[in-house]
Amino acid sequence: MIVTSFPRTVRVIEHTLIPLRDGTMLAARIWLPDDAGENPVPAILEYLPYRKRDGTYQRDALTHPYLAGHGYAGVRVDIRGSGESNGLLFDEYTQQEQDDALEVIAWLAAQPWCSGAVGMMGISWGGFNALQVAAHRPPALKAIVTICSTDDRYADDVHRMGGALLTAGLGWGSFFFTAMCLPPDPILAGDRWRAMWLERLHNIPLFYETWLRHQRRDAYWEHGSVCEDYGAIQCPVYAVGGWTDGYTNAVPRLLERLTVPRKGLIGPWAHAYPHFALPGPQIGFLQEMLRWWDHWLKGSDTGVMDEPMLRAWMMDSVQPATHHDILPGRWVAETGWPPADRALRRLFLTDAGLHDASAALTPRAVCSPQTVGTCSGHWTPFGRGNDQAGDQRPDDARSLVFDTPPLDAPVELLGAAVVTLDLAADRPAANLVVRLCDVHPSGESLRVSYGVLNLAHRDGHAAPAPLTPGQRYRVRVRLNDAGVVIPAGHRLRLALSTAYWPMIWPSPERATLQIFAGGLDLPQRPPKAADAMLTPFPGPETAPPERPTPLQRDGVRVERIDRIGLELGAHSQSRYHVEEDDPLSAVAELRRTLTMARDAWRIRIETHIELSSTRVDFRLRGGLRAWEGSEEVCRREWDRSIPRDCV
Repeated sequence: MIVTSFPRTVRVIEHTLIPLRDGTMLAARIWLPDDAGENPVPAILEYLPYRKRDGTYQRDALTHPYLAGHGYAGVRVDIRGSGESNGLLFDEYTQQEQDDALEVIAWLAAQPWCSGAVGMMGISWGGFNALQVAAHRPPALKAIVTICSTDDRYADDVHRMGGALLTAGLGWGSFFFTAMCLPPDPILAGDRWRAMWLERLHNIPLFYETWLRHQRRDAYWEHGSVCEDYGAIQCPVYAVGGWTDGYTNAVPRLLERLTVPRKGLIGPWAHAYPHFALPGPQIGFLQEMLRWWDHWLKGSDTGVMDEPMLRAWMMDSVQPATHHDILPGRWVAETGWPPADRALRRLFLTDAGLHDASAALTPRAVCSPQTVGTCSGHWTPFGRGNDQAGDQRPDDARSLVFDTPPLDAPVELLGAAVVTLDLAADRPAANLVVRLCDVHPSGESLRVSYGVLNLAHRDGHAAPAPLTPGQRYRVRVRLNDAGVVIPAGHRLRLALSTAYWPMIWPSPERATLQIFAGGLDLPQRPPKAADAMLTPFPGPETAPPERPTPLQRDGVRVERIDRIGLELGAHSQSRYHVEEDDPLSAVAELRRTLTMARDAWRIRIETHIELSSTRVDFRLRGGLRAWEGSEEVCRREWDRSIPRDCV
């Protein structure tokens, strides 16, 4: 990563307030070219609840000054009820959040330093709301960049997968709940900081409760899911993701279903911006964004729209590991999506494994131990630790597997594999987990992709229905999109299980599935000579980093942001447990502690969330405690019983 100088001098407005019509003031941090007053520039908005002052400051330092130095206003706004913005925050992606964004965009466009053109960019939450706000068609919003996001909040987000409950949503809920309990910075909020903070503490909901109550696809999830009406988006969209991340499937869907000018980029990355994400290689993503912004916000001919619609990293086979610094491969491109020359390769489940020709399959039973899934990694890897899927052999050994013979030639896959199975269950509720693995000659098993289906959702997510025990069903499981090369001499493995702990919550009963027949459709991509002609991405450039100073306080590691004299501490503990043969033994417990300090000012937040279940209910318990110095200023508890709805 190269720290670069800028064509234009940059100044920073550390804190300003954007007035809304209802009197609410949203806090913003703005990076501007020094001469923007005389030579107005487009504004690029990143709109988040993650605290512009002390939350996203490290990644902001790399990105927003760089954009400002190349002729843009980089704008970080805290959503209502977060950071130094007043008001209250009750959920993710609310109508209020979107309405506020429309006012923010209009305010930006009207500033004397702004040319009147606005873009939105963001990763995860900021990628979500860039799509959501674009669907409202604010006149000043000319283009967006959405990174590691989704178009479908029910089917392809941290909460659900194939109608099954993801425990990642509980982890996210714990983080979000704790972070939203922090106070505004008194230096910026003044004497009002304490009243603002106490109002937040006494009104904050246990967010996970809301998400858990909506167990099927209903109006709650449809809100903010732009897949409900792709045509509502009328500005150009650049959709970006990484194969290691949980949020990649939306990129091909957006390319296929949007009608506006659009581009897609999928690298090897986990959940982070591509100019510093792991696994690498990283790319010059800020330079790539400048080409996009210059084209759509300044009208410059950068050639960005003359290139293929999709650039994707075709990953080579690697040794499975829970962490990778680099995933080797090469860039490939497609002029449209789906590719006009795409041909699915069908393999059949047979007594001899996976084969190109249909053959007999003796019915096979699968009833997994509840601990299958220990090699799954995290649903949303961030790439910084050991959070990726490891060697699958321990899970394979306790699953029903079908292997191909060793491949005679390499197989390249780009897109989503689909598995179709004829099956029956002995219980009215069951989960089906399908993994596609690259089996090395040494026996190591690398997970290439996977999919999950709560079989009550076999006909859709809006109206799930229990299974009739013994009845035969044909079900279809779409796996996550992938871009991989399976080398000659390796085998492809299809692994089936009824459990995937701790990634998904167990069914209420231990079920046995009978598999009668099945097929695997592979999105095989022919090698293309044009791939070798692609212009390489430049190496990553950034603005100078802002690094905290690590300290020890009472034996705990904290980080000091020297620019503002603020010390931040964070500690978390989690426990996920299930017994081998008892799905109702599943329990997840998460505890978090956050601290803030400056001189004699001390803040401490402690939260806990616990989830367990019976055959008919989820049991959700939570707690919040907050201190200012030695004074406990808030203590709240939640204890909820929530009926299971075909989950």
